[in-house]
Amino acid sequence: MRSPAPWSALAGPPAVREPSPTFSPEAVRALFPALTETADVYLDSASTTQKPRPVIEAIHRYHSSRTANAGRGTYPWSTGLTRALDTVRERTAEFLGATPQEVVFTAGATAGLNAVALAWGLATLEDGDEILYSPRDHASNVYPWIQLRATLARFGRRLHLVPYRITPLGEADIDDIAAKLTPRTRLITVSHLHHVFGARTTLEELRGRLDPRVLLCFDCSQSAGHLPVDVTDLGADFAVLSAHKMFGAPGTGVLYCHRRVHDRLGTFLPGGNSGVAPSGSGLLPTRMPEQLEGGTHNIPGILALGAALEFLGEIGPDAVAAHNLDLTQRLIAGLRPLPGLEFLPGPAHAPCETGYGIVSFTLDGISATDLGFVLAEYGFLVRTGAHCVPDPTSTPKETAAEDDSVRVSTHLYNTADEIDRFVRCLATIATEVR
Repeated sequence: MRSPAPWSALAGPPAVREPSPTFSPEAVRALFPALTETADVYLDSASTTQKPRPVIEAIHRYHSSRTANAGRGTYPWSTGLTRALDTVRERTAEFLGATPQEVVFTAGATAGLNAVALAWGLATLEDGDEILYSPRDHASNVYPWIQLRATLARFGRRLHLVPYRITPLGEADIDDIAAKLTPRTRLITVSHLHHVFGARTTLEELRGRLDPRVLLCFDCSQSAGHLPVDVTDLGADFAVLSAHKMFGAPGTGVLYCHRRVHDRLGTFLPGGNSGVAPSGSGLLPTRMPEQLEGGTHNIPGILALGAALEFLGEIGPDAVAAHNLDLTQRLIAGLRPLPGLEFLPGPAHAPCETGYGIVSFTLDGISATDLGFVLAEYGFLVRTGAHCVPDPTSTPKETAAEDDSVRVSTHLYNTADEIDRFVRCLATIATEVR
């Protein structure tokens, strides 16, 4: 699964501040076939990342050589794949600072969050319990809790969803969360790195202040692959990853479940791994992580995740974070003087240099959608719209989503020159629309 050339061969000469990673983005870029075949500038990595050659080869290898099911046979093709998936699980655990038994393979981050709602929420929540959440998070970290509330209501259990605010910096408002904690709070769910604002939240200010019964759930879809993620440092009970946002394939994700919650989980996706109790009263609990992994694994997707983790490991998450910090600050500095441009909450409003590769803004005189079309005509591919923030009609008015905006999101294959060209293009558009 390794890259065609050792990373030492890809390293460039020592760079000054612009940019300052320990690798050459131009050399890394050569490992991404889609980027070598186009002159377009891809600035939508928060939606999905481009795929490096080792990931593509891992998927192709599974489908073209000894395709079999894992954990279902005793012949070498099957047992070899079983060992390969175990290796990816171990690598994922190391990536997160977890143990293999705490790593569950899912169909994506959305599936992981729904697994928490169904496997944990249905099994443990009682009438009157509360979950603290942000209505301005990704819909996948809002709608599962709304659906859980509706499901529990059918059985006579009231679940209260308590919204908390976001600061002007785009982070979860810790003071507001602390003020809304009650003896009935059972879960706080948060975006580790916000998908629109590009701001990081760790909840570290709450450590030592929470009742042990309050669990923490982190959506790490945007942070994984962009900066180091250590679930132990976060104090996470649950955390989800999205493989396709960290160079892997769509339809694959990871759910981290701290071992202290294992005995509170019901079976999720009962199937071939399940067993019926002798009394016929229900399903027997199985060991983790199999208890939450029903059906056939997405084998090529998990193998691709392993290749993506190895790829990231060769570069190092610190180097990726440093590169995205440089690009974020360069982008903000270039956009700040433009007439009519307004930044959404995020690193542009921070008192110090911060940034993880996501910047969102609006421009007077043109809608975000129209601006996206114009930028695409010039070869700059960005995301526009509400960015999967929930419909404001389903959330409290005081915490409703922002209007449509343009989101620029970078990764290790983007260069300082691309950012400069994007800024020049947007400067021309800003002048024309005024």
